[in-house]
Amino acid sequence: MDERGTVGVLQSKQRSAESAGIGRVRWWIVWTLFLSTVINYVSRQTFSVLAPLISAQFHLSHTDLAKILGAFQVSYAVTWLLGGIFLDAVGTRIGLALAVVFWSVVNMFTGFATSVFSFAAFRLLLGVGEGFNWPGASKTVAEWFPGEERGLAVAIFDSGSSVGGALAAITIPLIALKFGWRAAFFSSGALGFVWLVLWLRAYHPLDRHPRVTPEERSFIHRGQDVPGASPDQGLQRWLRLLRNRNVWGIVLGRALTDPIWWFYVFWLPQYLSDARGFSLQRIALFAWMPFIAADIGNFTGGFISGWCIRHGMSVVRARICVCVVSCLPILAGIPAASVHSPYVALGLICFALWGYASWSTMGLTLPSDLFPQDVVATVTGLSGLAAGLVGSVFTIAVGMVVDRLGYGPAFLVAGLLPLFATASLLLLVRAPSNYAVSNPLKESL
Repeated sequence: MDERGTVGVLQSKQRSAESAGIGRVRWWIVWTLFLSTVINYVSRQTFSVLAPLISAQFHLSHTDLAKILGAFQVSYAVTWLLGGIFLDAVGTRIGLALAVVFWSVVNMFTGFATSVFSFAAFRLLLGVGEGFNWPGASKTVAEWFPGEERGLAVAIFDSGSSVGGALAAITIPLIALKFGWRAAFFSSGALGFVWLVLWLRAYHPLDRHPRVTPEERSFIHRGQDVPGASPDQGLQRWLRLLRNRNVWGIVLGRALTDPIWWFYVFWLPQYLSDARGFSLQRIALFAWMPFIAADIGNFTGGFISGWCIRHGMSVVRARICVCVVSCLPILAGIPAASVHSPYVALGLICFALWGYASWSTMGLTLPSDLFPQDVVATVTGLSGLAAGLVGSVFTIAVGMVVDRLGYGPAFLVAGLLPLFATASLLLLVRAPSNYAVSNPLKESL
């Protein structure tokens, strides 16, 4: 390690020791974001978990299911972008509160759906509300966390997707079997109103938070690697962002990895029912396991990147190195469709989602590593728009392919996509050599 790396390690250790006694408000906030992500996924997974039951009652084909699932993804993708712009304009506190209330109400009303059209309409509206969560959470992490803690903070809130998916897989079938599938939508929708009380108490802007100590505020400000505002506004800001190679690296990386998650999240219960003969009770027993594997993957990526940074590796290099390693386990999902044992197939899917979640944590962290705080939600939203649109096309294609060829081709494509995503990061994402004191947006423009 050269002298600069040694100095970086010593500074990092000094900051780690300093952080021990300065206050924990930022961690309370990120755990509140974790809960919003859990509720977000319980709400969206309610339909997917109940899809075998609903499709049997209403005689839905896989193509019908793909239309319903795709409606969510289209609106969700657009809201990632528009929601990011909205949150950058009005702030996270009110923006996220309104979004959670909206998607909770829509989820409850989904219990009244009776046709492909009505299910698709409610899923479309659900995507509008749920698309705010990740841009808002990423913006909050950029505001509240220094660079060396950011990967872990993202891992915490993003792991809520895995926990929410697992909870939905376990609890939603049980509620549906005892009270009916419509009651399951009412129950999962009500969770958002509980979260609202916690959020309004926990979150205030950093410089106006009544419970943040001066020491914690100073610690956060000194550890943030990018300035608090970008120099341009309006159309000029957009033009500069669109000319930035880092933006396109993040956008392509997300667009080529998120379809993997959508595939497993939306189609796993139906796959277990169609190809493996699982009943709703068996789905409740086993479908949660891949989500727990993904949860471990979130923390794997966050901890390893943080360890690399503390030991002298640059922030961006640490994130990309984790992506390179993480894309390899995702290949394990390819043979899952062809192995004889359903339990071996589940094991391979778990391994693939572990790798995906580690990769995804880095992809969600990079905007806050590379851009000023007032455009983080916008950059995150732009990447989410691309990811959602590609994911919706993939979801609809899966439904059509499964009706004709089975699940094998979908597992193959889902396994190969991360190789192209990682290549896009390696080719496009760059940080200046004086990263710790410079603005990557300004440097590249």
